[in-house]
Amino acid sequence: MDDISTGALFSLLVLLLLISGYFSGSETGMMSINRYKLRHLASQGHRGAKRVEKLLDRPDRLIGLILIGNNLVNILASAIATILGMRLYGDLGVAIATGALTMAVLVFAEVTPKTLAALYPEKVAYSSSILLRILMKLLYPLVWFVNGITNGFLRLLGMRVDNMNDATLSSDELRTVVNEAGSLIPRRHQDMLLSILDLENVTVEDLMVPRNEIVGININDDWKSIVRQLSHAAHGRIVLYRDNIDEVVGMLRVREAYRLMMDKNDFSKENLLRAADKVYFIPEGTPLNIQLLKFQRRKERIGLIVDEYGDIQGLITLEDILEEIVGEFTTSISPTLAEEITPQSDGSLLIEGTANIRELNKSLNWDLPTDGPRTLNGLILEHLEDIPDSILSVSVAGYQMEIVEISDNMIKLVKILPAQLQKTG
Repeated sequence: MDDISTGALFSLLVLLLLISGYFSGSETGMMSINRYKLRHLASQGHRGAKRVEKLLDRPDRLIGLILIGNNLVNILASAIATILGMRLYGDLGVAIATGALTMAVLVFAEVTPKTLAALYPEKVAYSSSILLRILMKLLYPLVWFVNGITNGFLRLLGMRVDNMNDATLSSDELRTVVNEAGSLIPRRHQDMLLSILDLENVTVEDLMVPRNEIVGININDDWKSIVRQLSHAAHGRIVLYRDNIDEVVGMLRVREAYRLMMDKNDFSKENLLRAADKVYFIPEGTPLNIQLLKFQRRKERIGLIVDEYGDIQGLITLEDILEEIVGEFTTSISPTLAEEITPQSDGSLLIEGTANIRELNKSLNWDLPTDGPRTLNGLILEHLEDIPDSILSVSVAGYQMEIVEISDNMIKLVKILPAQLQKTG
């Protein structure tokens, strides 16, 4: 290089630094790009996205190519810087060139391009993929050889390299993605997506209408009582049983009963039983996502939840599960949360003991424990370990509560203090 002028060597050194910056920025841009956005754009026919996706199919080869190019350029730049240093400063120039080149590489070939690539990964990746694709074809034998050696070492360490591009998401990771979508997805839609993801963590007992609130008709009642109950039925289907709710004999569609009423000759207990559908039983502990699929496959809309002994624990409908996803409908078998909460002038809330804890947490942004009882009544009774016989105040999970009404061994009404006084800690 003695025949090359100092100015030409300076120009070549600057060019090598720019090339090194290109490789550094390309690496960061390629590795920082949003893979899911990339897949979407590629499926829409975006040329740059297709090129990048093709290169990222084998990230080991892409990294190998970039590092080969970067190291070759940096080594050549180091040699030129050494020659320039010795020309200008003699033996001391070696140390000066080393320090100056190190600073130049850090600023212009590493930190600056990588920062820009991290801020604008799509722009950097799409543009740099054009040259990288050409270099991959030209240097493929060298890339293949280097990757063969490195992958061999990885296998000796017990690492697999055949599935390194696994970009699947777990439920928790997908939940984080939805939460961070921000204004890209309307808040209402985010809530629905998160509710769908939460279905696997919620069981049918969390949403069921409790056994004591199931609306049913005792088929052994006198005929006038049965007719009166059918005439005033508030729901589309009614449970038919004999004396005890555990002795269920069918699920009657009220409209079918009305049809029988039109023909007095057909309107009898026997015909009501014949018109009733077979009861669909659901084991307790069934996750909502599983139950939703079962409702769909069996073409059912309602089921009775039973425990391990076959005793009925409650009732759940398809609408209950859909409400968990999209919010409350205008009609429901069980009372809505709004009907169970009465705001007071002092800022406190009167809440019925049957209110579901999960719904309270969700609606009021509270943090009551959900790993035990499912109702406010059950939570307080578990805390007290006794059924109170008089009105009293109690602090449960940091929330100050006042028991207002007790009857039938249940806490019927609870008063919870204003929000600023709820959390004692």
